[in-house]
Amino acid sequence: MTTTRLEKRFAALKDEDRRALVTFVTAGDPDLETSLEILTGLPGAGADIIELGMPFSDPMADGPAIQASSLRALNGGQNMIKTLAMVTSFRETDKETPIVLMGYYNPIYIYGVDRFLVDAKKAGVDGLIVVDLPPECDDELCIPSLAAGINFIRLATPTTDDKRLPAVLNNTSGFVYYVSITGITGTAAPDSGKVRQSVERIKRHTGLPVAVGFGVKTPEQARSLSQCADGVVVGSAFVDIVKNSLDSDGKATSDTAPKVLELVSALADGVRGTNIEAAE
Repeated sequence: MTTTRLEKRFAALKDEDRRALVTFVTAGDPDLETSLEILTGLPGAGADIIELGMPFSDPMADGPAIQASSLRALNGGQNMIKTLAMVTSFRETDKETPIVLMGYYNPIYIYGVDRFLVDAKKAGVDGLIVVDLPPECDDELCIPSLAAGINFIRLATPTTDDKRLPAVLNNTSGFVYYVSITGITGTAAPDSGKVRQSVERIKRHTGLPVAVGFGVKTPEQARSLSQCADGVVVGSAFVDIVKNSLDSDGKATSDTAPKVLELVSALADGVRGTNIEAAE
């Protein structure tokens, strides 16, 4: 593989001696137009890397907030074609910010793996996180993705021991996503002390950057985790804001995108260690 946007971004951040803010939003939530407004606004608000959720009807590893965001998107007609089109639209004005598609294998399988990889690469997708494909299934998507020049990011968890970790890291590229808590997304706050120990253990096995996610909601939490990892991932907090900004009919309001981007900015300050008090 040639050097990817993800690799370039982490290298640039390392040169600047700062950590990445990785933001997750669900494609098409609460509707395509608002979702695209949020997506295109993320870099300017402070996002260094974007995870774009591929809506799926059975997101088993996700908590209620992200499950609800997938359902809103699907009810609004979001599909893989529209998700890839969002990336294409994003690339019209932003050629540098890495975009990682995150979700489950079923929508990719239904779309067709070969077709998906061609279309994803053409749209400007940089990486994939597919949470229900273990290393034993690398031939399904991981190896073809790497051959197509798309990073394949794997999850490590608190239960990934030293015996299992080499298999998880094999063929992983771009970065490692460390899930800081056991369970589903958005249901608990991470313990920074335990996270630090786990990140140090992972780094003994790989030179890849490690980004930490699950349960991060405040600038203070983002700041704390940024001191023990290469990046901080935030997702449920943003989809909660989308939900809370909707009108009585479940439609987007004029507050939806601005409120999301306001929190992105506050969390970016947290990761950078600036203006935390002002963001409270």
